[in-house]
Amino acid sequence: MTKENHLILAIHVSDRVTQADKVQKTISQYGCSIKTRLGLHEASDGFCSPEGLMILELLNDEKVLMEFKEALNAITGVEAKEIIFSH
Repeated sequence: MTKENHLILAIHVSDRVTQADKVQKTISQYGCSIKTRLGLHEASDGFCSPEGLMILELLNDEKVLMEFKEALNAITGVEAKEIIFSH
């Protein structure tokens, strides 16, 4: 039995307020390829950070991973990087 690779896409958004719509639209386009989604940002009473970080685990399709990353990196203020754990 062959084990699948773990494909992770880390996304840093430097201006969530301005870019959230574009980022969410792009994520929705690739929604069927996302197994797990984790969103992180600093928030407290009366404060919500303008920056955010998302970690996505994708299905085992490296071509889709690279296309997704390129689409996100085309958005101003967004940086996406891939991590591939092979077995």
